Amino acid sequence: MSVADGIGWAATALFAASYLVRDPRRLRLVQAGAALVWIAYGVLLGAAPVIGANAAVASIALLSLRRTGGQKETK
Repeated sequence: MSVADGIGWAATALFAASYLVRDPRRLRLVQAGAALVWIAYGVLLGAAPVIGANAAVASIALLSLRRTGGQKETK
């Protein structure tokens, strides 16, 4: 397996794990982390669409986290 393949599989695992996260704050952190790993994958492949799409996802996840003050969901 190549380094790029390993990074792609790691990004896939993080993305899939995000479906198991219930706390909105942690969800945004996992989403942003997965997007950053996808960006690394895109850079290695020279895939601008992968880089651009995941830069948007990471930015939105972090902006959403910042906008809510990183607060946990209240019941």
